[in-house]
Amino acid sequence: MKHPITRRSALTGAVASAAALSFAKTSTAASEPKTHEVLISSFEYEPMHLQVKVGDTIQWTNQDLAPHTATADEFGWDTDSLAHGESGQVIVTKDMETSYFCVFHPHMKGTLEILED
Repeated sequence: MKHPITRRSALTGAVASAAALSFAKTSTAASEPKTHEVLISSFEYEPMHLQVKVGDTIQWTNQDLAPHTATADEFGWDTDSLAHGESGQVIVTKDMETSYFCVFHPHMKGTLEILED
């Protein structure tokens, strides 16, 4: 004997399917690399401290008239010189240096915190 499909059972099934798809997208998206924006403005990095994961990209954009860089303290990575309106990127690696500064303005400092998955 077949059970008739009611609107209630169809709606319950649709809601359950949507919830399952939403969860699947969320868990997949959580592991995808992200791009983090750091603005250089008024001779400061904003934000000055950034939490990132391996594989993420960090992009610095210079909003000042003066040129700037984002350069690792031990020179392990660098954005090169960024003029007004220019951007530079670095991809986060497991063992990369986490403190950086501007070679033109050494008082400008920033830090990265590399989070585990």
